[in-house]
Amino acid sequence: MTRYFAAASLAALLAAAPAAAKDFKLTSPDVANRKTITEPFLYKGFGCEGGNTSPALAWKGAPAETKSFAVSVYDPDAPTGSGWWHWVVYNLPASTTTLARGVGDTSGSQLPAGSIQARTDFGTTGYGGPCPPPGAKPHRYVFTVHALKIDVLPIPVDASPAMVGFMVRLNSLDKATLTARYGR
Repeated sequence: MTRYFAAASLAALLAAAPAAAKDFKLTSPDVANRKTITEPFLYKGFGCEGGNTSPALAWKGAPAETKSFAVSVYDPDAPTGSGWWHWVVYNLPASTTTLARGVGDTSGSQLPAGSIQARTDFGTTGYGGPCPPPGAKPHRYVFTVHALKIDVLPIPVDASPAMVGFMVRLNSLDKATLTARYGR
C-alpha cells in the first residue's frame, strides 16, 4: 500500500512538472514568435540601418520560488562557431515582469535597480539588434527570460556573455523563449 501511494505521488509530481513549465511564457508587442524582426529593433552599424532599440518584453507564470531574472537575446546562426550574444541583462528583481521598449540602451538607466547589462558580442553593453551578413539565410534570434533561484549572480560586472550564460544555467529554475528571424 505504501508503495502504491509513493508511486502515485511520484506520478502526480511528474505530471505536474511539465504543466508548470508550460505556464512560464515570454511575449512581446514588438517581436512576434517565428516572425521577422522589424527596423526599429535592428542594429545600427555593420552596414545595417536599424533603430537599435530593445523591444518591449513581458513574462508571466514564473516559478513561485524565483528570486531574480536574466534576459538574453542570442543568434545561434551567426557564422562565429559560437553564435552571437545581442543582449544580456541579469540580476533583474523577482518582481520584474516587463521590460519597456528601449530599456536596453547602453546606459541601462531605465532598467530596474540592481540590474546589470553584460558586454555583448558587439563589445559593448546594452542591446544590439540583428544584423546578419548580407546574403545569409535569415538568422534566428532567441529571446529568453530565465527564472533564477538566487537574488544576485556572483560574477564580475565585466563578465563575458558566456560566463553569464554559465551562471544563469547553473542557477535556472525555468526559462521562457520566443524566437524571431531576420535576414538581409
